[in-house]
Amino acid sequence: MTATGTAPARKSAARPAPTPAPRRRRLTERQSKGIAFVVLTAPMLLGLGLFRYVAIGWSFLLSFSEARRTISLGKWVGLDNYRELLSDERFRDSLTMIVLFTALIVPLTFAGSLGLAVLVNRVRRGRAFFRTAFLLPAAVSYVAAAMIWKMALFSGVPSGLANTLGALFGADPTPWIQTQSPPLYWIVLVTLRLWLQVGLYMILFIAGLQSIPPHLYEAASLDGAGAWRTFRSITFPMLRSTSVAILLLMLIAALQAFDEFYAIFSTGASLGSEPVRTPLMHLYGVALQDQDYGVGSAGAFLLTLLIVLVTLLQGRILGFARDKD
Repeated sequence: MTATGTAPARKSAARPAPTPAPRRRRLTERQSKGIAFVVLTAPMLLGLGLFRYVAIGWSFLLSFSEARRTISLGKWVGLDNYRELLSDERFRDSLTMIVLFTALIVPLTFAGSLGLAVLVNRVRRGRAFFRTAFLLPAAVSYVAAAMIWKMALFSGVPSGLANTLGALFGADPTPWIQTQSPPLYWIVLVTLRLWLQVGLYMILFIAGLQSIPPHLYEAASLDGAGAWRTFRSITFPMLRSTSVAILLLMLIAALQAFDEFYAIFSTGASLGSEPVRTPLMHLYGVALQDQDYGVGSAGAFLLTLLIVLVTLLQGRILGFARDKD
């Protein structure tokens, strides 16, 4: 009785333990994390794909079709839209104007932001205050800043700030925006762009300055190098990568200029009467006023191609992403 009673107990004790459930639990947790990732990122990916990439692809197809007063694909015209746009004298003039504007504003912004960065970086007390003060304009809307420049600073009336300062030196009130000979409106455009962008690029230059090893300046000081020689031999060469990246951002921003030009010169109904016109302003008039979406799409891709070529040319000349010597 005892032997037969204890045998089943020993047999049951020797049975292998059942497979534990943690592995299944881990798989379930991984699946739940994957589902959560898909749920969280799907709206962003769908919105990005629909409103960005699908829109770009559709615009590319429109540039090869006749699409007047409709965004539906019409008659296939091939490169006719591109030929029509390149044969438009107003569009060619806008390209010339934006190249001149870029050649003017980029060196001024670069020199101003670099000079401010060097000065602010040398400040011992209140450095954070100066960084914030110069960076604040970068948060202002281009349209809002353009309206301030147009209606308060360079309004053309005697009470405007520019004319008030000029009156202190005996100057007569000047209609800055309306004066085309000489083209005083360039003062409005250049000062506005400088005020908006210098602070942002100054912060980028300060980040580059703070990455320069201090022992280089100590060695230069021991050698008796002055401020200009130290800047020319140490500071500027060590900022090469930062300078190339900032130049790239400046070129792209200048070639895409639209907001301040449109806000200062155009009132909606008088589009086309402005003294200067950027390519984006011309394409805005073609696409939204003339409702020729085929030609407008072709112009958008031509401008994109111009920006890409300028970027590649800059990388070829300045050696973007090239290893330091």
